[in-house]
Amino acid sequence: MTIKDILPGKLGFGAAPLGNMFRDIPEDEALATVEAAWNDGIRYYDNAPFYGAGLAEIRMGGALAGKRRDQYVISTKVGRLILDEIENISARDLGEKGEVFKYGRPNKIVNDYTEDATYRSIEDSLKRLKTDYIDIAWVHDIAQDFYGDEWLGKFEEARKGAFRALDRMRDEGVVKAWGLGVNKVEPIELLLALDEPRPDGFLLAGRYSLLDHERALQRVMPTVAERGLGIVAGGPYSSGALVGGPNFEYVPATSEILAKVAAIKAIADRYRISMKAAGLQFTLANPAVAAVIPGASRPARIAEDGAALGETIPTDFWRELRDGGLVDPAAPLPIVD
Repeated sequence: MTIKDILPGKLGFGAAPLGNMFRDIPEDEALATVEAAWNDGIRYYDNAPFYGAGLAEIRMGGALAGKRRDQYVISTKVGRLILDEIENISARDLGEKGEVFKYGRPNKIVNDYTEDATYRSIEDSLKRLKTDYIDIAWVHDIAQDFYGDEWLGKFEEARKGAFRALDRMRDEGVVKAWGLGVNKVEPIELLLALDEPRPDGFLLAGRYSLLDHERALQRVMPTVAERGLGIVAGGPYSSGALVGGPNFEYVPATSEILAKVAAIKAIADRYRISMKAAGLQFTLANPAVAAVIPGASRPARIAEDGAALGETIPTDFWRELRDGGLVDPAAPLPIVD
């Protein structure tokens, strides 16, 4: 069984905003956002202990408590333990994302990819999410953006620990599938090159979007597709840059990125299509992509995402992007030539 066999649809819900990502989100607003996703037919919810030091999982557990468990799919992540001990949030070393969850819970976060920590992480997530099994477990952030030059050491720790533990948990039915949940292509490439273990798919955030897809297209998408695995594409709006926000990859967008966004938007405006539609439909056009999970912290955003998937985009729009050098010429596009 791969993640393609498990995922219930092309559009999922990325729960990072529920962990007070970038702002202090009121409890009722967070719960209303999950309820809006449910009412819009979304049945796949991705989470992580890291999101607000457990806050996103706690909120989602509460929001989904009244739903039948066999009617939705949950993925969460391992690699970070959330302790009862309190720490100074501003003193956390979180690589490139130190400010992202500064409004989350102050519980201490410990990076640990060993076997024992993996079992404990899943056990803690089950409690916070109020469920007795996890559909998909992703090994979280064993990449350069969090660990710099030490990332290969963390990968090796996970290879000996988390990967083997998750293989066993899959055999035991505690999880149905597992893979990596990362923001970089290289860890996926490395795992695919190993004879064992055998992951079921990957969550790749930000690396297969309209604004940034070349490396993933060359290095991992063909292999994933050939093996019948699947990729859940996170961050399809590139931290908001694609849809007019100030950030790209969680930091202020460069002039080059802003220029690319402006060029794509000028074409989109001429065809009267939304940037969300362009972003989601581009990402899903790749046969390796099983689902896409834009994050949302307000109920209204959920309806926008659903509508964007249903928008009709003329073939000429995609051709203009390709001819203008705004997408890689090898990228699959949702057109019929």
